[in-house]
Amino acid sequence: MSNSPAIDYDYLQDCLCALLQVPSPTGYHLEVMDWLVSQIQGLHVPGLELSRTNKGALLVTVPGQHSGCPRALSGHVDTLGAMVREVKSNGRLLLTQLGGYAWNAIENENVTVLSTRLRVRLRGTVQTIHPSVHTSSEAEDGKRVEDAMEVRLDARTSSALETRALGIEVGDFVFLDPRLEVTDTGYVKSRHLDDKAGVAVMLAVLQSLATAALRPAVRTSFFFSNYEEVGHGASAGMPRDLEELLVIDMAAGTTGEHQNSDEYSVGICAKDSSGPYDLAMRLALAELAVSERIPYRIDTYPHYGSDGSALLRAGADVRVGLIGPGVDASHAYERTHRDSLLATARLALAYSLSAPAAR
Repeated sequence: MSNSPAIDYDYLQDCLCALLQVPSPTGYHLEVMDWLVSQIQGLHVPGLELSRTNKGALLVTVPGQHSGCPRALSGHVDTLGAMVREVKSNGRLLLTQLGGYAWNAIENENVTVLSTRLRVRLRGTVQTIHPSVHTSSEAEDGKRVEDAMEVRLDARTSSALETRALGIEVGDFVFLDPRLEVTDTGYVKSRHLDDKAGVAVMLAVLQSLATAALRPAVRTSFFFSNYEEVGHGASAGMPRDLEELLVIDMAAGTTGEHQNSDEYSVGICAKDSSGPYDLAMRLALAELAVSERIPYRIDTYPHYGSDGSALLRAGADVRVGLIGPGVDASHAYERTHRDSLLATARLALAYSLSAPAAR
């Protein structure tokens, strides 16, 4: 039997689906942060304190049952996206990436271009410069690189002058369509599960604590960062006396060769590209999973970094652990499963109610 209150999966999924519909590529976070503030305030968590950092991250702190060992859970709201690098002479748009992904992963994707000057939104499609097999052999064989990709706007424009007249300019944000689908077999398919799935898990933990009228074991902050995809999300803004950080991000590349994660359990990260995570925390998380009968997998991610990495590189003297739902095809058209989301939320909740790990 579990010692923790139940997670409301319907609430978790509703939050996830709503989050996925709010555009938030790295650097464009006001809409999603306002949505989060409204959602969290509606939970009426006793003693909750809410603030925003100078960089725009959201810090939510909940008082604990006991003193000592302040903790935090973190997840990031920023996603992959793009920005206009050039308004081309043919009226189409050359892009520069926000975050890292393969160009072929967004080929033929519908997008929204936000005019930061006029606050208008125009629809378009990412294509190669030779998209048709009827006009060029490069439609099949051409390299998918930055200079070979462009946005075809859904507007009557065939010159840079005409596109600029629509309000589009260099530096404008480009939102990738999430293409969200929830299947009757329990899968959630969408772009941007990294890391809106983790953010939804954090909201579900807060909701569970509020519903059960429980406080975490010690003072716990919930940190929603907004620059993780470019490497400095949690490098600043955490409480200065923080001793433990549990990052909630995806267990990536579940179908990759040599990977141990899956889409039906919670992944516990032992090591990523920045090095090993705290051993005491990793062992404590695995023990919690066993005691709560939560399915889990230990894994390593050789081409991965997290907000924990950013905080440690900034010089913080903090123990860091990382867990997350198993996400297939990370940084492409991603997929996870209800079981993995629920397992991650259950472990995050159990952690928040547990005694700190031994040093």
